[in-house]
Amino acid sequence: MQSDLLFFFQAHPKALPLYKALEKQILQRIDGVAVRVQKSQISFYRRHLFACVSFLRLRKKKDCPENYIVLTFGLNRRLDSPRVEAVTEPYPRRFTHHMFLCCIEDIDAEVMGWLEEAAGFAAVK
Repeated sequence: MQSDLLFFFQAHPKALPLYKALEKQILQRIDGVAVRVQKSQISFYRRHLFACVSFLRLRKKKDCPENYIVLTFGLNRRLDSPRVEAVTEPYPRRFTHHMFLCCIEDIDAEVMGWLEEAAGFAAVK
């Protein structure tokens, strides 16, 4: 396993299997994805960035799930879903969505559909 990936999860080792399950699904379902591990996030690219994983604080620490990763992705529309914790619109018709993934079951068809849509949206930027 890559040392930079292990370093990224050093403070959250229980979240690594969750990330690996997400990465596997992304690489299986979306063609041409490159993964870049950085200090504060793991980014998924095709031509452009379409999603990333981080430990972004979306709630107060006491209100965060015990084991989680934060999945962030962009779409040309605002999702109306209770699964989405926060949405911003940094540019007109470009919505950034943040959500918790707490267990492997959270990586379902709905989430993967959003990621496929995000990859398609990023390709036409």
